[in-house]
Amino acid sequence: MTLDADRIRTLHAAKLRALASSALGADITDVSGTDDGALAVVAEPRPAVVCLAQERAERALGGALALAERTGRDDVHVFADDHSGVLARRAACFKPTPTVWGIEGASATAAEPAPRPVEPAPPRVPELVALLGSAGVEVVVEHGVITGEVEGLEVARIVAAAPVGAEAGHSDEGDSDGASDRWQIEVGMGAHDREAFSLLHADEPTPEAIRRVAEVVRTHRSPGASPHPLNRMGAARWLRSLLIRQPELVDAGRLRAASPPVPRGGPKDPAPAVAYGLTPDGRRLIVVVCVGIDLDVVPFAADARLFLDPDAELTIALPRRDAHDVIRAMAARLDSPARIVEIDDEWRTLSTAGA
Repeated sequence: MTLDADRIRTLHAAKLRALASSALGADITDVSGTDDGALAVVAEPRPAVVCLAQERAERALGGALALAERTGRDDVHVFADDHSGVLARRAACFKPTPTVWGIEGASATAAEPAPRPVEPAPPRVPELVALLGSAGVEVVVEHGVITGEVEGLEVARIVAAAPVGAEAGHSDEGDSDGASDRWQIEVGMGAHDREAFSLLHADEPTPEAIRRVAEVVRTHRSPGASPHPLNRMGAARWLRSLLIRQPELVDAGRLRAASPPVPRGGPKDPAPAVAYGLTPDGRRLIVVVCVGIDLDVVPFAADARLFLDPDAELTIALPRRDAHDVIRAMAARLDSPARIVEIDDEWRTLSTAGA
């Protein structure tokens, strides 16, 4: 039986109430259950914010820290069924450090920070990479996956070719040494779109197919374009693409696309985008780009720095209207604070010269 939203929120609130009582000895009555978990402010035995991370657990820390900022609490506790190690790793970047608890049945134990992830190597397929470049798209490598993008929106991807003949039964997963004939370019935005495109346009040469799809996307992701689904998807990646061309907007000397701390879910995933580069005077810099108010952008950005270069400077770039004071406060709470850079709210209309 499927539970309705109100029932789910009630159950989340009850679960947090029980966990806070068991782990902290806190008796809380005013709990706000949400679709993703629950939040509460505790007065006794000591002032604190408590959070249940039930759904999208890896994104729960930002909401708990935001509530702590609004209520003047320094003590933060997050209870998580899943991703408790990732949350603990991100929590360790803040001072005071929030406590993350891994849920075990009806009880909870303090979670150990997960180790920094290791990024897999991409396949060595220079011919296919060159083909993407010759088709006029941006070549982006993230977590071992090579894609072709137009203004941050994926239009093609290099994937392992289906095994045939003597290759049957051989897996290309994790193999970065495969020759290019074991890899191929699929055109489209997301797995379903790529599959449909291959069925409908199987006879079209790949370079022409990429150029045609890229041109459609470019028409909609350009200054002055009318509202369209193609210019609403992947806004953070679109802004990152602009900043790579115009790094001076974030006081950088040069930037390139970089992997996020965890792989993104797909082209429709609104997660922040990451860039890595140098300041004009040569200091290493990580830029995390966000569009829309995302309370978890600061923990995400801190994790991105841990993943890519723990000693680099960290900048969070977002449109001016999204630079909320609570995000600034969280950025200042980092052990090594992040700098907030505001981008013009009309960034979509900025020049794309040099694209």
